[in-house]
Amino acid sequence: MNIHIRNLDEATVRKLKKRAALNGRSAEAEYRAILTEAARRDDDFDWIKVADEIRAHTVGRPQTPSEILVREGRDER
Repeated sequence: MNIHIRNLDEATVRKLKKRAALNGRSAEAEYRAILTEAARRDDDFDWIKVADEIRAHTVGRPQTPSEILVREGRDER
């Protein structure tokens, strides 16, 4: 499948070409690698794992129920 991206500013194109050179790839191969990685990351993101990690960091800390926070926010208006 082919895609065509229009209207990239020159600074972006320059930076992408520099990145490609640093990685030893052609500009086209670099664009392909960036897009493939971006698509892969989105598919592999595990929201449950992240929520569990956040929860583990807040164990033992007092938590305010969301309904109280919403009520306080409304009362401030």
